[in-house]
Amino acid sequence: MRTDLRVLDPSVWDDWYGKLVLAFGGVPEAPEETALWRELTECERSIGAWDGSEIVGTASLHSFRLSVPGGAVVPAAGVTMVSVQATHRRRGVLRAMMRRQLDDIRTAGDEPLAVLTASEPDIYGRFGYGAATQTAYAEIDTTRVRLNVPEGTEDVTLRAVAPEAAVEACEAVYARRVPARPGMLARLPGWERLPLLDPPGEREGASPLRCVLAESGGEVSGYVRFAVKPDWDMAGPRGTVVLRDLEALDQASYAALWRFLFDLDLTSVIRTGPRPVDDPWQYLVSDIRRCAVRLRDSLYVRMVDLGAALEARTYPAPVDAVLEVTDPFCPWNEGRWRLSGDAKGASCERTKDAPDLRLGVRELGAAYLGGVPLTALAGAGRVQEARQGALTAATTAFGSPVAPWLPHSF
Repeated sequence: MRTDLRVLDPSVWDDWYGKLVLAFGGVPEAPEETALWRELTECERSIGAWDGSEIVGTASLHSFRLSVPGGAVVPAAGVTMVSVQATHRRRGVLRAMMRRQLDDIRTAGDEPLAVLTASEPDIYGRFGYGAATQTAYAEIDTTRVRLNVPEGTEDVTLRAVAPEAAVEACEAVYARRVPARPGMLARLPGWERLPLLDPPGEREGASPLRCVLAESGGEVSGYVRFAVKPDWDMAGPRGTVVLRDLEALDQASYAALWRFLFDLDLTSVIRTGPRPVDDPWQYLVSDIRRCAVRLRDSLYVRMVDLGAALEARTYPAPVDAVLEVTDPFCPWNEGRWRLSGDAKGASCERTKDAPDLRLGVRELGAAYLGGVPLTALAGAGRVQEARQGALTAATTAFGSPVAPWLPHSF
């Protein structure tokens, strides 16, 4: 197909973004949402696929910093705004854009990882992206579920603040949380506006966004942003608390914010947004069965520079293993790599030694943040053990004491 890939000229952003919206159903966004994405688009890292004078494909990259096991925050290219027009499907447009992006990232040389969230899970595996994190959602029946809070919760002070007025305080808490959990994105200037997006047309009957700060020892120690969707039936009120995001620096502040949500008048349900799969609230509640927890894939990870990526994180248990990696889409990663490391650091270099494990780059990306055990992938036939005992040791080393989690999409 005669498709011309071009770097996005800011003057055609409206047309380019309009084609993206069309590919995702064509429902217009709220003006404030479109304005934010225009501001956050890095045009120099965005491309359009052109068929003559028509844009038929879009793709972009965000310059992110991603937390990894051990607490480091690593440069990562955030793949986003990917679309192909229905008239040009199955003609190699997506493959050409994926090829261009990964080549550009490699040429720049400062981002060992590429990450994305997938509109459909089946799309990106063939380009080497592995599903590395899951997100938990819940609907908690607060009429039947009690909350058991830890000692010290009563000492936390709560204060309602307008969301816009609390941005600086909330971002300070969020920034301190990033190194503590793999998969989180360090928010660069402009991204602090994303959690505040609250178009009236997308509230589905809920109130405008609200914010409550937790304070301990005279300092802000946590925050929650939420809305309330009122509802009534013949038995009385049965409103829903719509939880957008919640972060806290200590156990008491965390519990105090959750208790606040449980105690909101005229409500009977808390519907959460994306939460970590090991979110502690699950161990504060009296009846987890009445919380309707469900999971969904979230962040996909791909090695661009395999050696640099594996060296960027640390390993909670010592590891010394030769990985034989296949990567047909980025063949520069293929071959045998000796990974040696522990909680203090790691090295990853090419070797001719016999392999201990054989796996694809997709599987390595899935395991990278510590949320997907190599043993599980091996059980599915996607990782092969070449030396007895190597799989168990590597699985332990690649683990994380807390589940990786992406707090918001992009």
